[in-house]
Amino acid sequence: MKNPLLFSGEADYTQVYISINYLVLMSHALLVEVALAIPLRKQFSYLCPLEFELPVIGSRVCVPFGSRSLTGIVTAHLERGEINLNKLKAITDCLDSETLQPSTMLKMLKWASNYYVYSLGEIYQQALPVLLRKGASTDIVQQQVWQLTPLGKSTDSETLIRAKKQHQAFELFEQHPPQTTEQLRQLDISAATQKALLQKELIEQVSLALPLPCAWNEQQLNSDDRHRLNPEQAICVAAINAKASFQTSLLLGITGSGKTEVYLQALESVIAAGKQALILVPEIGLTPQTLHRFQSRFNVPIVFLHSGLNDKERLDGWLRARAGQAAIIIGTRSAIFTPMVAPGIIIVDEEHDNSFKQQDTFRYNARDLAVVRAHLENIPLVLGSATPSLETLHNAKSGKYQLLNLTKRAANASEASHQIIDIKGVQLQSGMSPQLLELIKHHLTRGNQVMLFLNRRGYAPALLCHECGWLGECQRCDAHYTVHQRYQYIQCHHCGSQHPLPKQCPDCSSTQLVTAGVGTEQLELTLNDLFPDYKTVRIDRDSTRRKGALDKSIAGINNNDYQILIGTQMLAKGHHFPNVTLVALLDVDGALFSADFRANEKLAQLYLQVAGRAGRASKPGQVVLQSHHPEHQLLQRLSQEGYLPFTESALIERKAAQLPPFWHIALLRIESHDNTQIQQFIAELNKHSGQLLVQLSSKETPVRQIGPMPAPMERRAGRFRWQVIFESSKRSQLHKFVVMLSDQLAHTKSNRYVRWSLDVDPTDMV
Repeated sequence: MKNPLLFSGEADYTQVYISINYLVLMSHALLVEVALAIPLRKQFSYLCPLEFELPVIGSRVCVPFGSRSLTGIVTAHLERGEINLNKLKAITDCLDSETLQPSTMLKMLKWASNYYVYSLGEIYQQALPVLLRKGASTDIVQQQVWQLTPLGKSTDSETLIRAKKQHQAFELFEQHPPQTTEQLRQLDISAATQKALLQKELIEQVSLALPLPCAWNEQQLNSDDRHRLNPEQAICVAAINAKASFQTSLLLGITGSGKTEVYLQALESVIAAGKQALILVPEIGLTPQTLHRFQSRFNVPIVFLHSGLNDKERLDGWLRARAGQAAIIIGTRSAIFTPMVAPGIIIVDEEHDNSFKQQDTFRYNARDLAVVRAHLENIPLVLGSATPSLETLHNAKSGKYQLLNLTKRAANASEASHQIIDIKGVQLQSGMSPQLLELIKHHLTRGNQVMLFLNRRGYAPALLCHECGWLGECQRCDAHYTVHQRYQYIQCHHCGSQHPLPKQCPDCSSTQLVTAGVGTEQLELTLNDLFPDYKTVRIDRDSTRRKGALDKSIAGINNNDYQILIGTQMLAKGHHFPNVTLVALLDVDGALFSADFRANEKLAQLYLQVAGRAGRASKPGQVVLQSHHPEHQLLQRLSQEGYLPFTESALIERKAAQLPPFWHIALLRIESHDNTQIQQFIAELNKHSGQLLVQLSSKETPVRQIGPMPAPMERRAGRFRWQVIFESSKRSQLHKFVVMLSDQLAHTKSNRYVRWSLDVDPTDMV
């Protein structure tokens, strides 16, 4: 046999190269396991060529996958074992010299993959900013900021008095430290104003030096903005700071009780120790005002992360947090994946909010991941809410969480009075009763603001023909088109399909088309006609599409530029409007008779959160709810007794009905354009689930199946939708069942013709 190391001729070079590589591979761990962003719940083995250093676990690599090139995350180094090296492909590039996430974060992501039964590669990808998924560098670019020039510092602002916007912007530059372009937009300084000041050489853009990691201390606290705590707040701050290691606290405070002030003072010891804090908020709309509160109190680097930022802004904030150049990170649910070099505390504000649960693709709950992350990081976690979820409240009552109570409103603000208006047989004007209109007039004439809540955007939720009864129904969903009068179109709010507003009935050609129901757009037009002397602002998804529109509206409300506030849930959460003395909920009857077992809980939370916007300062507040069922037990209990008495009876009912938090559920959703294919998949599903139920279920820890059955909205976006509920009294037993079922369903013949997904701990059954 020819020795491959002895060669003569050009052809033998290849043989020598293969032989040397083989010997090296035999003696070194140059095999890596890579997680890829594909639905398969498995990792893939690749060779690491000699020209690359062995990539560290948690770093990005480029690999061939079929005919594509994908970016994956290294999850392990492998020994050769029984792997056939000839069948392995090699990685084509190493993008990082160090891990992207600390070890605790990698553990959390693996836990999430296991618990939510989801592909580890897809979870890794979703945990990264978009630009990192596309291969962007992790080098931090020096931040560009605007500041006054030496000429600007010596210039009197009164010289700009004739240019109002320039004068206002110049004064902001005098009051604030250097500002980024994004921060200037938040302060409502336009690009044209910036350009004018730049041409006058009053401002300049400079590069900030990169700060040292975690280079902050207690001296960077603005004590002038510090409020005096009442006894309840002081006890809560002391309890949170008493333990620097893992501890979950539920801060249960009625609306207006000063929970944010508790957060701020609890952070003081974290900042003093040179550590970082992660603050999760439910809505983008709450981020700017929360950011302002924290900026006023702490003179430390703060970043905020949410979907309203562009990809570059989001990457910059993520990298600064990872490098320890941000003391406080404020963001929406995806911010839970932000790495920190020196984690000190995690705070989840409005922990009950459904926005923390992602409803598509990777269906995680950021609140629950916050508990896991705080445990792995060994740091305190604070969950704050006036209306905590029943799961969180149950954990607090059973001793798993520390319960901290705030029962009094801050600054001596009085609790609002509650009134239910019976609207049976009453002539309504755009959903408003004469009694409510009188109350609105009463509060406006006294110089106060009023807020009207209607969780239905658009002009009207339906369009029909007065002559033949035709009803505008979406062709792709089991839903009606919503009328948008201002822009003259009808739209399905489930699939997004949109058409011009018809002038004639498509069935009988009649022009007698009328709207049914009331939306926020119609409410705004009616109030403008009824109260022409007062300015109205509408806050919903339609009116806040443009970047900065929501911030501008909120600023106008706080400046009392608007007296009548109309909005959906965007206006109900966390905002502090001291001049609002009347809050009215126009229509909540639909939630009283919902098939969703969480409907009562959601209605109670919504009602009291909206009610909490009234009377938050020295002025007494009034809350009015219109209903066709004023005698309903839930409404009476909420208006007279509050949230906690409701939760006591609700938990008793949940326990008797074997529902969360006492039982645990997983929801299997099935979708397809062809209902026949769904039925074929269901037949295979029932076969596998039936066998597993017999295998895993027992009298002590039963696992039950409910369904398959059509979803409450059977057709959506052109797809037929079915669902199956699995439940068990033991979480581990249910988890074992859904993992085994998921693996079996992935190999069924009909699997490729339907779209199916598992939702562990679902919050939305629709």
